[in-house]
Amino acid sequence: MTEYDVTTIDLIRKRVSAFVRDRVFPYESRLDLGGHDASEPRERLRAEAREAGLWALPLPSELGGGGMPLAAYAPIAEAEGASDHGPTALGSASLLDVTMLSRHGSARIRSAYLSGLVSGDLRTCYAMTEPDTPGTEPLLTATRAERRTGGGWRVTGRKWFVSNAGDADLVTVLARTSGTAGDRDGLSLLLVPTSSPGFRVVRELPVLGATGQYEIEFDGVEVDEDHLVGEAGRALAVAGERLQLGRTLRALRWLGQAQRAFDLMCGRAAERRGARGPLADRQLVQQHVFESLLALRTTRPLVYEAMALVAEGRDAHVELGLAKTAAARTLQEVADRAVQVFGAAGLGPDTPLPALLRTGRTARILDGPDEQHVSSVARRVLRSRQGAVTPA
Repeated sequence: MTEYDVTTIDLIRKRVSAFVRDRVFPYESRLDLGGHDASEPRERLRAEAREAGLWALPLPSELGGGGMPLAAYAPIAEAEGASDHGPTALGSASLLDVTMLSRHGSARIRSAYLSGLVSGDLRTCYAMTEPDTPGTEPLLTATRAERRTGGGWRVTGRKWFVSNAGDADLVTVLARTSGTAGDRDGLSLLLVPTSSPGFRVVRELPVLGATGQYEIEFDGVEVDEDHLVGEAGRALAVAGERLQLGRTLRALRWLGQAQRAFDLMCGRAAERRGARGPLADRQLVQQHVFESLLALRTTRPLVYEAMALVAEGRDAHVELGLAKTAAARTLQEVADRAVQVFGAAGLGPDTPLPALLRTGRTARILDGPDEQHVSSVARRVLRSRQGAVTPA
């Protein structure tokens, strides 16, 4: 088993960073198209990642992954995340689903799907948010799964803003199996093959022009009993566990993209010359560089602290709220400053800055809007102080 000391992790991080920069970046415009246009370059990159020994680094070694512990994976996730397509190209995009299904899936789920998810032969997605029910209010989930005579479930409902549903083989869906809207108990997670009769991709939902999000429908889709994920009626515990890891990984990847925007900005400032000399000599450009570096340096420790707690299985609600919000804001801020330094060129198709700026803006809504995290963190902090306040 590989020992992941600081030197080894840094070496792997540098190799991953070089792979993303030299191999993934040049294909981004084709990968952004999705569908058939993206399949050829995606498979080529996956083959190159396997050949380089960089495939599925954080996934279980017994399933064909690299077996890297979560605590060691943090800087690798940041390096992979410099491109939206890095995790897919390097085989780590399935980490959330493999972790969830390994811990909470039935024996059939584990034997039928896990190896295919790690190898990249199977793709999955996660469906929670609904057109009339925001993801921040899962207790109001309208999608229902009813018991079938003879066992199993029949799922009916609609979900939207489901990432990568267009070419997924499996979808994990949150549905109410008992009780009524507002009940904490009674929500369940079911793993549904997208080839099932009654499953339909309704439409693609471009997000500020970007592809990859979909609206999907379940019209009486029949699901076997052993495709229940976790206990019936206890989905929120599994979903909360998944959400902790998911938010941490997103924050790390946003940090990688913010660093990319910063590097582009510094390169532009150093290379671009005007009638009055290089941009780097302008005080306002220096201000953009300083503020961006400050944001990166203050955000990174928050994100890594959250990852360390999640890796240890400890409560990280406050740390995750801080990390997720800080990373989203940092990406938007640094990308915006980089666009300002580039000028009109930063708005066009010749740099990744429009995509980074778009991701930064959507990041402040994905996995809970800023407002939710601000309120949640503040409530927890204030509750912890209520019994500790001593009158003057």
